[in-house]
Amino acid sequence: MAPMSSIESKPADDTEPLDIAQNQQRRILLEVAVRSIATGLERGMPLELDPADYPEPLQTIRATFVTLEIDGALRGCIGVLDACRPLVEDVAHHAFAAAFQDPRFPRLHPDEFPRLTIKLSILTPPEPLEFASQSDLLDRIRPGVDGLILTDQGRRGTFLPSVWEQLPDPASFLEHLKRKAGLPFGYWSDTLRVSRYATESFGGSFSDIDARIQAQAPS
Repeated sequence: MAPMSSIESKPADDTEPLDIAQNQQRRILLEVAVRSIATGLERGMPLELDPADYPEPLQTIRATFVTLEIDGALRGCIGVLDACRPLVEDVAHHAFAAAFQDPRFPRLHPDEFPRLTIKLSILTPPEPLEFASQSDLLDRIRPGVDGLILTDQGRRGTFLPSVWEQLPDPASFLEHLKRKAGLPFGYWSDTLRVSRYATESFGGSFSDIDARIQAQAPS
């Protein structure tokens, strides 16, 4: 996963170098995530926004995942594999969902909000992999780079590239993904399908992001 950025926000300027504009866009997305969670705590709904108010790259239709952590432990993770919304709107939607709708966790409590670390993953379109056997598939997987989508028998599971941090061995990565999709360890079938995708991943702590939001608030 890419190093976390320090957070600040202002609209991208077309005259700025690409890396500066990209960093600003990342900061905007992190601020949107924080604002959406705050709106959820206050009003029980995600942040409402108009994508047209944001830099053009944030208006493109992209698929995202939002991951929340507290003290390094997972606190919620929600996203989609198929792009269906403008990027900035998708982040707002999934930040709210990760905080309040992940079935593995209770709804985020206000006392937890300041302790959050927020990580965003922006997915590239999935690319089907061609393979003749499990060993062939393992040879084609790029550890540390590929997110995988596995489907068979009407079941589907995915691991983001960040999961390689916990499962660095390709064979173990694949077997755990089978289990996530509801298939047994050691399962193999000629109908099994696997696609891969990459992610642009970045994040920041609530305290850093909120400090920038407060700095922009009217005095």
